Amino acid sequence: MLLISIDALRADMPWAGYPRPIAPRLTDLEKQSVSYTKAYAISSYTSMSVGGLLGGRYPSEMKRDGYFFSTFPKENVMFPEKLQQAGIRTMAAHGHGYFRKGKSGFERGFDVYELVPGLKWNNTTDENITGDRVEQIAERLLSDEANTGGRFFAWFHFMDPHDQYMRHPGIDWGKKARDLYDGEVTFSDQQVARLLDFVAKKPWAPRTAIIVTGDHGEVFGEHGMWRHGFEIFEPLVRVPWMFVLPGALPRRIDVARSQIDMAPTILDLLGVSTEGLRGESLVAELYGRKAPEARDVIVDLPRTSDNDRRRAIIHDKYKIIAFGDDSYYQVFDLQADPDEAHSIAKTDPAKYEEMVALYKKTRAGIKDVPPYGCRSLKGAPAGRGY
Repeated sequence: MLLISIDALRADMPWAGYPRPIAPRLTDLEKQSVSYTKAYAISSYTSMSVGGLLGGRYPSEMKRDGYFFSTFPKENVMFPEKLQQAGIRTMAAHGHGYFRKGKSGFERGFDVYELVPGLKWNNTTDENITGDRVEQIAERLLSDEANTGGRFFAWFHFMDPHDQYMRHPGIDWGKKARDLYDGEVTFSDQQVARLLDFVAKKPWAPRTAIIVTGDHGEVFGEHGMWRHGFEIFEPLVRVPWMFVLPGALPRRIDVARSQIDMAPTILDLLGVSTEGLRGESLVAELYGRKAPEARDVIVDLPRTSDNDRRRAIIHDKYKIIAFGDDSYYQVFDLQADPDEAHSIAKTDPAKYEEMVALYKKTRAGIKDVPPYGCRSLKGAPAGRGY
């Protein structure tokens, strides 16, 4: 199995109606896949969204320190550890210093875990171009029969659309921020294309599942914001999510789904127990054995040193965002107001109160774990002990 994740990959890609052909290979792959048109990341920046994805839980429920670049200690069982215990070979490669061993905790459960060498570390930005080197590591790892001679899980995370938008030779969509970002997506698409071409030549390719997604979105002036990380509006948490599975018919699924379902789906595809995980396996609906049913989606952004807490529920066409310690709420009709410009508190007070009640009921089922190691959390009320 191959999981390809691309940092800061917005949902509005060419296959979803974006007019520029910025990702031709991914556009072609989406046509061959089971694709979710309303897929949500678990959170709005890498530490929390990937931490939750690997742990199979919402980040608020996981033990972690309180820093923006959070560490998830060994008390959290990551789903690759379950794969490893089941005798499945696990490998990963990354291109950002945050992923280094001992920092994030994301390396746990991987037999082989590599970082692009010689990275420049800057905790305020990302000055590296790494996609081509991550792809080269991926080819090397997948060429080793010790890694692919039996069942395996490989995860490769491409960082280039993240933060600074670098120019690449032969790619020019313009000079504005979105133009430069589009260039980074094109560059990443080229690296994914090379990797997919390499995989296609391997004897194990026909029986290998391929998953492609983003870890969160990105904003370009929406809600007065740029980049990502501190709010959970739609452009920040909607992502592409596609599955190319042996024997699964390509189609699009339009119900809302969360990446909280990623871990149980991967475990289920590989025949490993999903017990103890938050989400649900999507395997039955991916293969058409079960009609996709509507389920609420939760987006969880815990409080850290750099951001106040945010939490959202997407229910049918409505979305409620709880700010801070649920100090106030905004409810949006995403169908009528996809830009989340106007809360319905005054225009539809009955539905507003209904969504608040739903949120409070759902919140009761989330056990918040207070962070450790950081005593100055953004927006933390006095007297809370952190």
